[in-house]
Amino acid sequence: MAGTVTEKILSRHIVDGEPVAGHEVALKIDNTLTQDATGTMAYLQFEAIGIDRVKTQFSVSFVDHNTLQTDFKNPDDHMYLQSVAKRYGIYFSRPGNGICHQVFLERFARPGNTLIGSDSHTPTAGGIGCFAMGAGGLDVACAMAGAPFRIKYPKIVGVKLIGRLNDWVSAKDVILEVLRRVDVKGNVGKVFEYFGEGVKTLSVPDRATITNMGTETGCTTSIFPSDEITRQFLKAQGREEDWQLIVPDENATYDEIIEINLSEIEPMVALPHSPGNVCRVRDVGPVKVDQVCIGSCTNSSLRDLMVVAAILEGHTVAENLHLTISPGSRQVVDHLISSGAYTSLVRAGARILENACGPCIGMGSAPRSGGVSVRTFNRNFEGRSGTKDAKVYLVSPETAAATAITGYLTDPRDLGKAPKVTLPERFFINDNMIIKPLPEEEAGKVEIVRGPNIRPLPGFEPIGDKLSGKVLIKVGDNITTDHIMPAGAKILPLRSNIPEISKHVFEAVDPSFYEKAMASGGGFIIGGENYGQGSSREHAALAPKYLGVKAVIVKSFARIHLANLINFGIVPLTFENPEDYDKISEGDELEIDIGDLSGECLLTNRTTGEVIKLTHTLSKLDAEILKTGGKLPWIKKHMEV
Repeated sequence: MAGTVTEKILSRHIVDGEPVAGHEVALKIDNTLTQDATGTMAYLQFEAIGIDRVKTQFSVSFVDHNTLQTDFKNPDDHMYLQSVAKRYGIYFSRPGNGICHQVFLERFARPGNTLIGSDSHTPTAGGIGCFAMGAGGLDVACAMAGAPFRIKYPKIVGVKLIGRLNDWVSAKDVILEVLRRVDVKGNVGKVFEYFGEGVKTLSVPDRATITNMGTETGCTTSIFPSDEITRQFLKAQGREEDWQLIVPDENATYDEIIEINLSEIEPMVALPHSPGNVCRVRDVGPVKVDQVCIGSCTNSSLRDLMVVAAILEGHTVAENLHLTISPGSRQVVDHLISSGAYTSLVRAGARILENACGPCIGMGSAPRSGGVSVRTFNRNFEGRSGTKDAKVYLVSPETAAATAITGYLTDPRDLGKAPKVTLPERFFINDNMIIKPLPEEEAGKVEIVRGPNIRPLPGFEPIGDKLSGKVLIKVGDNITTDHIMPAGAKILPLRSNIPEISKHVFEAVDPSFYEKAMASGGGFIIGGENYGQGSSREHAALAPKYLGVKAVIVKSFARIHLANLINFGIVPLTFENPEDYDKISEGDELEIDIGDLSGECLLTNRTTGEVIKLTHTLSKLDAEILKTGGKLPWIKKHMEV
C-alpha cells in the first residue's frame, strides 16, 4: 500500500510498532475530548495518575449528556468537571454550548491530527480529515498524561464514491447504505476511508454525518480527505490556518474496495432494533408514527436543520405526532434564528430542545408504550429510547421531516420539489461559552470541587494464574453496552459513583444480575458474537469489575469494549471453537487456567466435566496490564519507574 490518507496521518504519529495490518502500533495523540457522562470517571483516573497538566496539544471537556437537573448529582459533576479543566489546562465547553462532536468539528478539529475521545462517535472529526477514534475514559486519561494510544494497525477499506446524490437523498442515506452492505459486525480492525470523485460533492457536515455513524459498523474509524471543501469550511469557521491538504496519492491502494454510486442511493431506513437492519424507505410500507426526533451528533448541523425547516415551512406536524429538534450547537441556533428558519420550525409545531444529546441517550422524549419513533440518530437499540417496547427507526433529516408532516414513515420524494439550502460563507463565531485553559502557574492554585456523588475509584488487584467462579449470565449475539450498562435519566447521573451504578448492570436483560454477582463473589459472563458493541462507556467494564467479574468469554468482541475490559482487569477470552458456547450454562462452576496469557487457555466446566479451549488476541503488553490488575495500576507503576 502507498499513499492513502490513513497511512499519511498514521505514519506521522507511530511511535512504536510496524505499520502492518493486525500488528500493534503506539500512536502519539494530539488531542482528546470527553463528555460529562464519561468525563467524570476519566478525570478521576487522570487525577489518580498524578501529573500536574495535560500533555496533549490541547484537550477539551464538554458537558452535553447529563443536562437534566433533577437533583444535585449532575450539577455537582459539572462543577467538578469545570474545576478539573481549570486545574489541569483543559478547554471547557459549558452546558448549553452544544453537542461535543458538533462543537469540536466547528471550533477545534484539525486535519491530520490524531484524536481520541471518551465517546464512540468521536470519528465525527474524520469528516474534516482528522484520524479520530472512540476510546474508554481511562485510555483518554492516559493520553492526556502523555502516553501513546495503542491499536492494531488497521486494514484500510477504500469506499469509492462516484456520481452525485439526487434530490431528497442526503449523507445519512449514504452511511445507511454502507451499513446495509457491511452490517454492524465483522469490521473490527478496519478503517473506512472515502475517496473518489463523489467525495467532492459532499460538504464537511455531510462527511461528518458519514464518519459519525460509521461507528456502528464496528470499525476503528472512518475518514475523508482534507481538500478544498475542507479548507472552505475551516475558512468559514475563521480557522483557515488549521487547514492542510491531505488527499490520497493516485497510486494509493486499499486492502478492500467498496464502490458506491451516489446517484443510485434512495432514501434509506434502519429498522428496529439495529443500525445494520437497513432497507429502502419505499419498501417498508405505511408505518404509523407517534414521534419524530431530529438532531443528535449525527444530524444536528446547520445544513440538516435548515433543510428540515424548509420542508416544514407552511406545514403543521401531523395530529397525534410529536416532533422534537435538538440543535447541535449555539452556532447552529444563532444561524437558524437569524435566517428565520427557527420561526418555521416553531410554527410547524416542533418542540425545540436544548443543544445537547437529549433523546439519543434516553434523556427525555421517551416514546409512548409500544410507540413508533422515527429518529435521525445513530442507534436504535432496544430500550435505548427509554421505552423498552418502543420501535425506533433511523432515517435522514429529509425523511424525518416528511414523516412529521404525514404522520407515517414517508419517502420524502413524495413531497415534490426538494428544498435547496446553502451554508454561509462565514459562520457566526462566539466562543464565550468555551472557557480557555489557565496559565500553568495560575492553574496550580485552583481547588477542585467535589460533590457527594464523586466517589473514589475501586481498587485493582493483580490477577493470578487461575480464575474460578460461577457463570453469572449467558447472553447471545450483538450485546450492546446499553444492555450491559444502560444510559437514561435514572442511571447517567451515577457515572461518578461506581457502587451505585453497579446496581444497574444487565438490569434490562436479567434484573437479578446484581444480587447474583454479589452473592457469588463475582464470576464469569458468557456471550456470543460482537459482544460490547455500541457506546464507548467504560462503565460497562468498570461496573462488572466492581461486582467481581473475572473474565468475559464470547465468540467475538467489539473493539472499544475489548480495550475497556483489558483496562479494568477483566480477562477477555474467545472460544477457539464457537460451538463450545453451547457447552456452558448459567450457574455452571468454571475454572480457567490463564497462566501468563501468552497462549491458549483451558476452561474446565466443573459442573459438566467439559474441557474447552479458549483463545485471545492479547498482545504481550495487554497481558502484562491484565496481570497487573488493569491499566491504571500498570501506568502508575511505570511512571514511578
